[in-house]
Amino acid sequence: MKYKLIEENSEYIVINKPAGLLTHGAPHIKEPSLVDQIVEDFPDIAKAGEDPERPGIMHRLDKMASGILVIARNMDSFDNLKNQFKNRTVKKTYTALVFGQMEGEGERITFPIKRSTKGFKMAAIPNTNRGETNLDGRRAITDFWVEKKFINYTLLKVKIKTGRTHQIRVHMTAYGHPIVGDDLYGTKKTRIKNKKLDLGRIFLVARKLSFVNLAGEEKTYEVAMPSELQEFMKKVK
Repeated sequence: MKYKLIEENSEYIVINKPAGLLTHGAPHIKEPSLVDQIVEDFPDIAKAGEDPERPGIMHRLDKMASGILVIARNMDSFDNLKNQFKNRTVKKTYTALVFGQMEGEGERITFPIKRSTKGFKMAAIPNTNRGETNLDGRRAITDFWVEKKFINYTLLKVKIKTGRTHQIRVHMTAYGHPIVGDDLYGTKKTRIKNKKLDLGRIFLVARKLSFVNLAGEEKTYEVAMPSELQEFMKKVK
């Protein structure tokens, strides 16, 4: 699996990560990652950032999701992008297909997120009224809009204001509409459906990314929905 290069300049590169490719490794994870490919293709990136395990990496995408990532090539760019992510001025837009037909045309989810008692996953803390906040867990904000309704599914445009681990996946499940292909956060019923669908990935794509470069110019990048998801959509009812 190889990433697709969207933009390359002296400050950063923008790439399209395929589903199935890990963004970066860790001491306990030795499988090939996007970082391995990036450092091989752009050796200077090895000196960018604060963590040698993930040089230049500003944000990540789950292994079985796909889409746009920006990667810093030097410390000036890293610091510039880091401040924007910290201040939540980077604009990220996703496409997701969820189980079930949603009511309404969109909403904001603010369920706090904390690590589950099962340490390998996260958990949202729903309240009686959807959208309310809770003091337990870390603040998390997900906005979504309905793009298209099907009998058994809903296609969504999603924007996140915070960047918690697995945020969109956790929030959509807590909201009652797990993402298609997501066994980790799905229900017993949706895991059975996923097995029948055999999509081979999560139906979650980082489609659009906007940030400001060192010259103060806003840069926006966008990718099409992957071909395997376009084909899948032809069969959705």
